[in-house]
Amino acid sequence: MRQKSLLTMVGIFCLGLIVAFLPVEGAQAKDKVINLKIANYLPPQAEHTIILEEFIKDLEERTGGRIKVKYLKGGSLLKGTTMYKGVESGLADIGFSHIYYTPGRMPVTELAGLPIGSPSAWVNTHVLNDFYFKFRPKEWDKVKVLWLSGTVTDVITTKKPVRKMEDLKGLTIRAPGIVGAIVKALGGSPAPTPMMETYDGLAKGVLDGVYGNHEILKAFRFAEVAKYSTTCWQMGAAFPFYTIMNKNSYNKLPPDLKEIFDELCGEYSERFALMWNQIEFGGKIFGAAKGMEFIDISGEEAARWVKAVQVVIDNHVKKMVGKGFSESEVRGWISFLKERNEYYTKKQIEYRIPSSSGPDAMKPENILK
Repeated sequence: MRQKSLLTMVGIFCLGLIVAFLPVEGAQAKDKVINLKIANYLPPQAEHTIILEEFIKDLEERTGGRIKVKYLKGGSLLKGTTMYKGVESGLADIGFSHIYYTPGRMPVTELAGLPIGSPSAWVNTHVLNDFYFKFRPKEWDKVKVLWLSGTVTDVITTKKPVRKMEDLKGLTIRAPGIVGAIVKALGGSPAPTPMMETYDGLAKGVLDGVYGNHEILKAFRFAEVAKYSTTCWQMGAAFPFYTIMNKNSYNKLPPDLKEIFDELCGEYSERFALMWNQIEFGGKIFGAAKGMEFIDISGEEAARWVKAVQVVIDNHVKKMVGKGFSESEVRGWISFLKERNEYYTKKQIEYRIPSSSGPDAMKPENILK
């Protein structure tokens, strides 16, 4: 009996020790600092780089220092072309880049780059996120998408004025990939010149223009070597960027930190939409200071452009079908993108967010009255 009593007392004592130490171990786990690496290929002065710095600051503050972030910008860890694989493999925990650095890697999301009429960066960003979270394309399965964002490609910056489609004939325009197909459909000659070589190409007369958006007038200083900017938002296309996270890095976060993290990502999805929208104005202001003329294609002429680029959409659909997608599925995705464009165009006007492009109701002089 004495032996049983002794064993019972020892058992109770040991159990007490286990219970006593459980809260301490839990507290230690909760206090453990999680270190993350964020990679960005853009230079330190870029607005995209700066806003990610703000994201990092908010993340560290809201988690009470339980998450610490090392920010590797300017391509110091990963270039734009290696960002996706770098994040997927865990070389970086989070990365920012755009999908056309890996053409064909995200074929479904690339549909947003078709000339379907995206009028602004704010609209484009919301449409991209709606598209991803509704359809969840398998091309993103190996990473966690935090948010998508981007500008629109509806601006042709040239050395000669382009007021109608015929004015593009004989002009060599820097336009790779889908935008190159758009330029060709409009009568121009696309050139897949690397962006960093485009300024010299324009200065030396090798290029007559560049297809892009207003932001690049300042970011790449194209307003110094080209004097005209032509916009046809009715055939505006997306230029999609992504902010993604390594799946294991996300899954290892404790539930309470995941909740903070997810909430912050939702906020920064909107902040990126507004940032993209705002930097378009910065480019346009820089261009105006350099004496550029801004031309808006509208009315009957715009309808001609939209009709001309329909072949780009049709050809891309055929290409997707050749990859194994059904035509009805691809057409359905395009219809969704168009419907969301219309929906968010109305919302941007309703929220009184001015845009550097788009219908007149979006222009600052009208929306800020």
